[in-house]
Amino acid sequence: MKKIIASLLTALSLSAFAAGGGVAWDRFPPEKMSDMASLQNGAKLFANYCLNCHAAAFHRFNRLREIGLTEAQIKDNLMFTTEKVGETMKVAMDAKEAKEWFGATPPDLTLVARSRADGAKGSGADYLYTLWRSYYRDETKATGWDNLAFPSIGMPHVLWELQGERKPIFEERESHGHKEKVFSGRWEVVKPGLMTAQQYDSAVGDLVAYLKWMAEPQAAQRFNLGVWVLVFLGVFALFAWRLNAAYWKDVK
Repeated sequence: MKKIIASLLTALSLSAFAAGGGVAWDRFPPEKMSDMASLQNGAKLFANYCLNCHAAAFHRFNRLREIGLTEAQIKDNLMFTTEKVGETMKVAMDAKEAKEWFGATPPDLTLVARSRADGAKGSGADYLYTLWRSYYRDETKATGWDNLAFPSIGMPHVLWELQGERKPIFEERESHGHKEKVFSGRWEVVKPGLMTAQQYDSAVGDLVAYLKWMAEPQAAQRFNLGVWVLVFLGVFALFAWRLNAAYWKDVK
């Protein structure tokens, strides 16, 4: 019983750490979800930068055909750990070795765009969109990187070559009689990356769009079906109302 209570307390403390602190979340551009080119580019970024350490073990490669990719494109450009297009997205890295290297096993990302939602801050897509745009150099950290959206994050900045190196600009403000450093919302470019700031933001939007699609591939279909169900219920209610009025019109 003590072990169970201790596990629950540990889980609660970790959840609070993950959700607490950090900057306000930016809004993920929702138009990316209906852009096939964005989803395909997001899949490419995911396979090249994320799938080396993070699996998507509940998602199969052949589902990428639903975003317009051919089987040949999937095999030639996105599959590095298996040759069967019907396989799930697993990593070749051993879980025990990953825990020794990083201190914890990198989590599966199949549902990360849904599981990271916070009612007070935004959706899981908002969190991921902010996370990948909030890295900065910090030589005091083991990885050499820290993140404003997830302070003391264990994951290094895998997209740094695209974004470059930046330094957040803090301002000193007084709060409740104490002075504290607050992020000003501005960054200083230390070393330019391969992309401009606008290009990098767009690429991150593509990556997050893919993760959001992967978390629920049928979301668009479910939404469209929901609209037709509401239309049907509205028409049915109208007929029921008129039928009820006709049935009871002679009854006083």
